[in-house]
Amino acid sequence: MKASELRALSDQELLEKLEDTKRELMNLRFQAAIGQLDNTAKIKMIKKDIARIKTILVERKLGLRR
Repeated sequence: MKASELRALSDQELLEKLEDTKRELMNLRFQAAIGQLDNTAKIKMIKKDIARIKTILVERKLGLRR
C-alpha cells in the first residue's frame, strides 16, 4: 500500500490496518516455516507496509503532517 493511501486514513483506521498487517505477517511466517509459502517476497512487502503505517502514526503524533 502506498504512503499517500495510508495518509488518507484516520488514526483509528491506521491502527486497525496495523493490527491486520501484523496478523497477516504472523500467518505468512507460519506458512514459511511449514513450507507452504510460495511467494516469500510477500513477507518483505508486509514488513514495509507495517513500517509505513508506524511512520505515519509517529509523524502525526509529533505534528509533522505532510
